[in-house]
Amino acid sequence: MISLTVIGKGNVGTHLYNRFLEIDAVDSKWIDSRNLNSIEETDITILAVSDDAISDVSSQIENSFVVHTSGSVSMDQLQNKARKGIFYPLQSFTKGEIVDFTKIPFCVEAENTNDLKLLEQLVELLGTKSYQISSEQRKKIHLAAVFANNFTNHMYKISKDICDSNQIPFEILLPLIEETASKIKNISPGEAQTGPALRNDQKTIQKHLEMLNQQQKELYTKITESIQKHGKKL
Repeated sequence: MISLTVIGKGNVGTHLYNRFLEIDAVDSKWIDSRNLNSIEETDITILAVSDDAISDVSSQIENSFVVHTSGSVSMDQLQNKARKGIFYPLQSFTKGEIVDFTKIPFCVEAENTNDLKLLEQLVELLGTKSYQISSEQRKKIHLAAVFANNFTNHMYKISKDICDSNQIPFEILLPLIEETASKIKNISPGEAQTGPALRNDQKTIQKHLEMLNQQQKELYTKITESIQKHGKKL
């Protein structure tokens, strides 16, 4: 039996705690970061708080093993006096959305082998895979994830804006979005790249630019130039 405390009631903390409740081999507690006076000693204390709050909150915790769930904050930012570690789920979490933890890779890090094994055991209980990743590597993974997820989702937002302003149902793009995401499971993103930028189809590019507002036009131009620059390396 692994005992743990999840601190933080945001998206990550909520989903983690709800999943741990379903695992018989885990005895979990859940508290808000503003109620640290009620914290009890457990095998693992998981900080699922904002990046900016990690140092301050961890400095108030006396538990023996404290980890955080951030992708961009190094392990040495934990200010607790005891053992430290990382328990980073590489996924985007939204409240109210169902999360399948069996499909979420976890990046783990710890100061000693026993703590690392404990985190790997916890990931195994979640039914998924763990990766021993250093703080420096994790920062790079988080950066790559921003491009792959946050920036991509912003493109979806622009696509929806274009659809909405022209009375086009956004759902018409969903099969294309799903195919694009599925394709890179088998071939590299570079090999999967298509479109007018790669073909240097200037007539189509100019027509597109004429239909965009200034902000969209600047973004379209920058991305087109980036695709063309990288496409020459293929």
